[in-house]
Amino acid sequence: MKNEWVDTLAGSVRVKARGKGIERLINACVRQGIAVWNVKKHSADTATFFIKLSDVKRLRHVARQSECKLSFVGRTGLPFFWRQAWRNSGFWLGLLLFIAIVFLLSNIVWKIEIKGAAPETEHQIARELKRMGVERGAFQFLLDDPETLQKKLTERVPDITWVGVEWKGTSLHFRVVEKEIPEPKKPIPPRHLVAKKEAVIADLFVEEGQPLVSVNDYVQKGQLLVSGIIGAEGRTKFVPASGKVFGETWYKSTVVLPLETTFHVLTGKFTERHYVGIGRLLIPVWGWKKPVFAHTIVETEKRPFRFWKWDLPLYYERITIREAEEVKRRYTWEEAFAEAKEIARRELRAKLPEEAAIRSEKVLHQAKENGKVRVELHYEVIENIAVPQPIVQGD
Repeated sequence: MKNEWVDTLAGSVRVKARGKGIERLINACVRQGIAVWNVKKHSADTATFFIKLSDVKRLRHVARQSECKLSFVGRTGLPFFWRQAWRNSGFWLGLLLFIAIVFLLSNIVWKIEIKGAAPETEHQIARELKRMGVERGAFQFLLDDPETLQKKLTERVPDITWVGVEWKGTSLHFRVVEKEIPEPKKPIPPRHLVAKKEAVIADLFVEEGQPLVSVNDYVQKGQLLVSGIIGAEGRTKFVPASGKVFGETWYKSTVVLPLETTFHVLTGKFTERHYVGIGRLLIPVWGWKKPVFAHTIVETEKRPFRFWKWDLPLYYERITIREAEEVKRRYTWEEAFAEAKEIARRELRAKLPEEAAIRSEKVLHQAKENGKVRVELHYEVIENIAVPQPIVQGD
């Protein structure tokens, strides 16, 4: 059975034989090892058949010993295709050049549009974009991804609250939400101040309203602290009670901390690899050197190539390999106990308002359990416990 794709690569020719003894000619070819196929007889003294391009010289030698005249009436295969392509090399070169130019132009930023920003803010955004390399004529696959651009702009331009970034072909669109100037405060309706949790009153500063508690009083959650109804009976009026009532409140915290912990920290060293990919196949472009880092953290960024307004199956991928150092942290019992107390204090501080103060700290329980330290602590905190409560009809 003929392997047709091999014949296509190597090339084959169609031979027309005329004369007497065509059968003897074909048999002689077979004896000489010349492959012959698709033999067709058109008349008593005419036949056509195919042979390999490499067997042409050997066929001519056999034909001299026969009474047949040969002519070549067809040719197929890669060698003939390349010969024809070389003759039309100017056309193919122009076509490749055209495709390359369109490809490059399709991956360049041609338009940057900023909407929703005042002229001053738009100028600031354009200036920051230029510093980040985002400008007309820049290659798209060398720029940061939309999420990174969004984060950098939000951090660097103080007048914006949010910015949306979107690619549309060769255009980059930004939609900006600026920070709003706060509106004038609306009049506060009449209200009381009540306790948001149980506490012992430590101090109070009443700006408006009638205080109903004193220092060292114990109050429960929801209890009235400052009344918004002032004046003598018969001459009362409703006001928006305001002020601060500081009370001593109580918190309990439990922290479990391992005596030994292993984690990785970045050293600052890194190497980059650049690829052009299609599907799962990655073709290295730059950065072939294998990193010698013992521990690494890998970051991957992928960008599609464009042709005109379409995304191609080709894409650019940048892989950043950062060196990480393994660090083992070991605590003694005293160090672990001190760190656990510090962690508990930080967690409590994160839950408290800024003006709150931790008055005292007491260890309720401490123990070692399976290589870990377990600490239970009790805190006394001074904080503002007053929250507003609207005055309803009938108060």
